[in-house]
Amino acid sequence: MLTEKELIEIEMRVNQSQNGPWKAYIEGRDQTSGSHFIMTGTGENRGEDIELLGATFADYDFIANAKQDIPKLIAEIRELKKKLEK
Repeated sequence: MLTEKELIEIEMRVNQSQNGPWKAYIEGRDQTSGSHFIMTGTGENRGEDIELLGATFADYDFIANAKQDIPKLIAEIRELKKKLEK
């Protein structure tokens, strides 16, 4: 079982990463030219694009979605822990 300390450490890593949301762009799937990349943030909060070497399309999608998925999972874990404590 994850401790609250571990959840805080995971949450800190998420919060210290570039602004979200993140979205994977795969050449031929999501765009017609350029290389594969992960776009970070949007509009005024746009960050640097992330480019990976040796990653599969599934790796791009996993990494990009982790920015949104991990905070949801942390919130769900905390909610379930509260229910178990009652």
